[in-house]
Amino acid sequence: MQQGVGLLGIEQAVALVLEHVPPVGEERVPLAKSVHRVVARDLHALVDSPSVNASLKDGYALRSKDVESASPERPVSMKLRGLSAAGSEDMLRVAPGEAVRVLTGARIPEHADAVLSEEFAVRRGDQIEAFNVAEPGRNVLQKGTDVRIGQRVAAGGRALTPGLVGLLAAAGHSAVLVHSRPSVAIIATGDEVVLPGRPLPEGKLYASNLATLDAWCKRYRFGSRLEVVGDDPGQLGWALERAVAEADAVLTSGGAWTGDRDMVMRVLERLGWRRVFHRVRIGPGKAVGFGMLKGKPVFTLPGGPPSNLTAFLQVALPGLLKQSGRSRTSLPTLSVRMAEDVHGRSPDWTQYLFGRLEQREPWLLFHPLRGVSRLRDMAEAQAVAAIPEGVTTIPGGATVTAQWLM
Repeated sequence: MQQGVGLLGIEQAVALVLEHVPPVGEERVPLAKSVHRVVARDLHALVDSPSVNASLKDGYALRSKDVESASPERPVSMKLRGLSAAGSEDMLRVAPGEAVRVLTGARIPEHADAVLSEEFAVRRGDQIEAFNVAEPGRNVLQKGTDVRIGQRVAAGGRALTPGLVGLLAAAGHSAVLVHSRPSVAIIATGDEVVLPGRPLPEGKLYASNLATLDAWCKRYRFGSRLEVVGDDPGQLGWALERAVAEADAVLTSGGAWTGDRDMVMRVLERLGWRRVFHRVRIGPGKAVGFGMLKGKPVFTLPGGPPSNLTAFLQVALPGLLKQSGRSRTSLPTLSVRMAEDVHGRSPDWTQYLFGRLEQREPWLLFHPLRGVSRLRDMAEAQAVAAIPEGVTTIPGGATVTAQWLM
C-alpha cells in the first residue's frame, strides 16, 4: 500500500481508490421509484413483448399470397371474417380468400402473415376489395420483437433512465434490485469559514467549497450532511468520528497540506486511519489524500477552490460512483478542439483546465478559462481538459478528449 513516499500519478491514484472502495449495498425498489437508480445485477426479461404477433396498423389481416396480384386496376375480393382488437383473447383464423379486420395492437389471426393497411382496401358489406399487395410480415410486429423472455434488458451498474424503466415494465418487472445510494459527510475546516446562511463576520468567508461539493453529491443523488469545523484538533476529531459513524464516505475540505493549521492529516493519523496516499501529481489539486477510517473512505481535499473541485472530480468522485454501484466511475467525455495553445506545468504532471465550449461546426471548441475570478471560472466551466503527463503543450486546433461537466 502506498504510504505517501513520493507522489502518485492520477491513474495510479484512481486505481487505488477503486481498489479500496466497495459498493455500499443493495435494496429492492418499486419500478415506479427506480429512475436514476443503479441496477445491482443484470436484469432479464420475464416475458415476451409483445406477447403475441400484433398488428402495427388498422387494416386487414390476411394471407399475403392471396393479394400478391392485387392492384388498383385488378382488385382482389376477399371475405371478411370478424374483428380482432388489441387485448382481445379471441383466436381467429383466416382461410384462403379470407381476411380479418384488425386494429393496431391486435393479435394476428392464425394463418395470417401480413396486414393490409386499410387505405388499400374498400369494404363492401362482408367483403373487402384489396387493391395493393402485402408481402409476408407487412405491418406485423412479431412476438418478442421488443424483448424476448430471458434476454438481458439492463446490465448491472447501469443507471436507469425513463426509457429503460419503460423497457423493464414491458419485460415484466415491477420492482428492481438496485445499489443503495451512498451518504457523504462533507466537513469544511478553518476558523475563517462560515456556513452559508449564517451572518458573515468581517475577515471571514462563506464555505463555497462546501456548497459546490454538496451540489455535486446532489447531482448524483447521494445523501449528504454538511459541517464546518474550526482549526481545533479536538473538534475536528469529534466531527470525523461522527462522520464515519453516520455516513458511507467522508470529504474534508481544507487543511490537507502540512502547514501549522493544516491539521486534517494529523488528526486522521491520531484516529488510526489507514492512509493509502497523500498528494498526487496533478495541478491544481496536488494535496489530495485518500484513506480508510473504520472501514469508510475518507478523501482529504485541499482548500483552494480550483484545487478542491479538481481533486473531487478526478479522485473522490470515482470512489463515490463506485460506492453507488455504477459501472462507469468517471465523468462523461466528449471530443473537442483546443481554441488556443495551452501549456502544462511540467511533463511529470497532469494539468487540468476548466473551459467553456463553443459550437464551431463540425467541432466543439474548448476555450480555457483564465479569468481574474477563480470561482467565476469554475461557475462558467462546461468542461475540463487535461494536459497529460509527458506533454507540455497542446497546440490550438488539436483534438483532445474533455470531461463534460454540464
